Amino acid sequence: MDYINLGKTGLKVSRLCLGCMSFGDPSKGWHPWILDEEASRPILRRAVEAGINFFDTANIYAAGSSEEVTGRALKEFARRDEIVIATKAHGRWGKGPNQSGLSRKALFQAIDDSLRRLGTDYVDLYQIHRWDDETPIEETLEALNDIVRAGKARYVGASSMYAWQFLKALNISERRGWARFVSMQNHVNLIYREEEREMLPLCRDQGIGVIPWSPLARGVLTRPWGGDTARAQTDKIQHNLYSKTEESDRAVVAAVGRIAAARGVPMAQIALAWVLAQRGVTAPIVGVSKMRHLDDALGALDVALSAEELAELSAPYVPHPVAGIA
Repeated sequence: MDYINLGKTGLKVSRLCLGCMSFGDPSKGWHPWILDEEASRPILRRAVEAGINFFDTANIYAAGSSEEVTGRALKEFARRDEIVIATKAHGRWGKGPNQSGLSRKALFQAIDDSLRRLGTDYVDLYQIHRWDDETPIEETLEALNDIVRAGKARYVGASSMYAWQFLKALNISERRGWARFVSMQNHVNLIYREEEREMLPLCRDQGIGVIPWSPLARGVLTRPWGGDTARAQTDKIQHNLYSKTEESDRAVVAAVGRIAAARGVPMAQIALAWVLAQRGVTAPIVGVSKMRHLDDALGALDVALSAEELAELSAPYVPHPVAGIA
């Protein structure tokens, strides 16, 4: 496993981040494809054994049980100083008026709840899951700074938003001397490349680590066009993200299939290798619900795409509607 600095920090993270959204308690009614604790543990153990030290979850995943399952497994399989735990806050976790969003009250409650579920005194990376239009960004940034100063988080990061919003936040933190975002968790894959316009150049300019979510387009890039899975049949997010540009997406998937067949590797490895090859990308976040998904992701680390292959994969893309911000 290779390790890389997260942006311009000194924090070393593995070139793959294991996304833990698929781990938790299925009885919570979040998604039907959630793996229970018994099924999740072998995957988390294999990830640690393979050298992955970076694990991402969120307070809303499986109604908080993702943090519980992930925290218990990592405590057993690794020493705390060997791993980097990231979690997120913003989404609604309860029915009360202050049980969502990025207000000072919400963030202070959310971080304490996440630490309790994870079974740790601190998280390495605490991220805002989305932008909160109802809370002044100054209030959010000051609260995050206080969370860092209290020792409950080592670094802070952000997730999908507009580039102007991210730059505004970075500038406010710099002016106030507050803990500054060190990472951006955004939507990047072969069939959604709109982040190349503004967000990725901004991150490169500002020394921000980029940890893309959905690098395989929720499985669309891992199988021939029209192939279906049990998860795809029930995944409303996949439908919302990838149902509006079928013709161009189909051509991209075909290119992935051709190169995978020529190399004799799974399509997932080609699609993920493309993300890994993009300038400024630190560590794609890979979601895993089967052990072979993790094996494919690890295999992608050994796939070095040629300039010709990169060009063939990129050529069919056409502009897409903005997706994944809200």
